[in-house]
Amino acid sequence: MNDFISSFFNIELMLQVLPNILTYGLVNTLIISLSATALGILIGLIIAVMAVSGNRVAGWFARVYTDILRGLPAILTILLIGSALAQPLYGVTGGNPYLLAIIALSLISGAYIGEIFRASIQSIDKGQMEASRALGMSYGPSMRLVVVPQAVRQVLPSLMNQFIGVVKDSSLVYVLGLLAEQRDLFRIGQDASINFGNLSPLVVAGCFYLVITIPLTHVVNLVDRKMRVGKKVRVALDPAKELTTGPSPIKR
Repeated sequence: MNDFISSFFNIELMLQVLPNILTYGLVNTLIISLSATALGILIGLIIAVMAVSGNRVAGWFARVYTDILRGLPAILTILLIGSALAQPLYGVTGGNPYLLAIIALSLISGAYIGEIFRASIQSIDKGQMEASRALGMSYGPSMRLVVVPQAVRQVLPSLMNQFIGVVKDSSLVYVLGLLAEQRDLFRIGQDASINFGNLSPLVVAGCFYLVITIPLTHVVNLVDRKMRVGKKVRVALDPAKELTTGPSPIKR
């Protein structure tokens, strides 16, 4: 029992790695995850619109993109994309693996978010599009101003779940060889565990992942319940009408 505690819960080693966890690991994990999710939302919207556009070429591209990026393991995709884009994007990234990691995670999350948006867009009543077209709006403005805003409101819980997934997948970007000050939570915990010959630093890193993901999970559940229940609409009844016909309960 003492060996187990000393191997996983060595307080001294945990305190030694804590400054790097807070200074670099947590900050880099959040920057990578937030940036990748934001870009992934943009990519996902484009992919979703292409998928429902009715254009065969656009629909085919969206399907192939989604199938490939969702079908490959995330660590393999990150390594392939990071390596493949290193040279073409050298003028932009300067060979910085940090930016390549964000791009790779963005492309992966974009495939999943695209499916989320596609399903949401297709769930919007077709009458919304028909009504906007009847008012003289073309397809593009109708999608941008009428359909997509309604779809976005419906997918907020799913987008938050996707962000949680990106936070966990960010632990895989170490394969691109981040610099010392660019290391995420996992990489700092892993390096310290190797140096100390002890797993306590990895336990600290895992605790910080839980600090991020567990509250977000509860927020997702709360938002989902709120959206399912909806707002209660109070209907004011006419007192004069109540006297003659009696109150008539209105169900919403």
